[in-house]
Amino acid sequence: MRLCVFCILLGSVLIARADETKQMDNLSYTVKKVEKLPKVEDVWDSVTWRQAETLSIDTYHSLGSNHRPKTQARLLHDGEALAVMFRVEDQYVVARHTEYQQPTHEDSCVEFFVQPRAGKGYFNFEMNAAGTLLLWFVEDPHRIEGKFARYTPVPVDLFKKIEVHTSLSGPIYTEITDPVTWTVSYRIPIALFGAFDGDLTTLSGLQWRGNFYKCADKSSHPHWGYWADVGDRLDFHQPDHFAPIFFE
Repeated sequence: MRLCVFCILLGSVLIARADETKQMDNLSYTVKKVEKLPKVEDVWDSVTWRQAETLSIDTYHSLGSNHRPKTQARLLHDGEALAVMFRVEDQYVVARHTEYQQPTHEDSCVEFFVQPRAGKGYFNFEMNAAGTLLLWFVEDPHRIEGKFARYTPVPVDLFKKIEVHTSLSGPIYTEITDPVTWTVSYRIPIALFGAFDGDLTTLSGLQWRGNFYKCADKSSHPHWGYWADVGDRLDFHQPDHFAPIFFE
């Protein structure tokens, strides 16, 4: 009888893992095409943003705290630019970094990693709750003495072409300990991607790969959430775990 019970339990675990793997295999996101992108200051439930699919960052790594904020993202494009918006139902919010390319992952941060061509480099848009951005083009994420083997910080002249809007003002040096919902919204011109990945004439019809994250490494309640599973290793820089992103 004990053996039979064990077999049943083992079978249930294997089925659950198989279902999870199947779900990950089917994970993808479609970026809807619109004639006119929303303004960066448009709210989450504006008419234009309601046309976008909504994805959820609802899996959190076990090494984090018990704070697991509900985080969602929406993307739209018009062929010439990509609009990105995150909405976070959060707590213990900090945004201490204020300068471009500072380590925003230490703050309350949402991240969009995207790889235009399989096997090639990817961009890591890491933005804190006050709109400060870290942005590199990473071609080899293996670490050598604590640094990536091959990466290029996106130059400031390209960064300045990105329009950004946030619902919170920064910097936020003292944690907002009460529950708060915040959003960040930004628009990326196709020229930024093309500067690193060859000439791009339109986003329409493309298939990229990517992932979406929520973190706050140096808050009182650190956490690390993701859309596509990253496995047991706590490392967002795993392009082999990216999921498909389709552009209408």
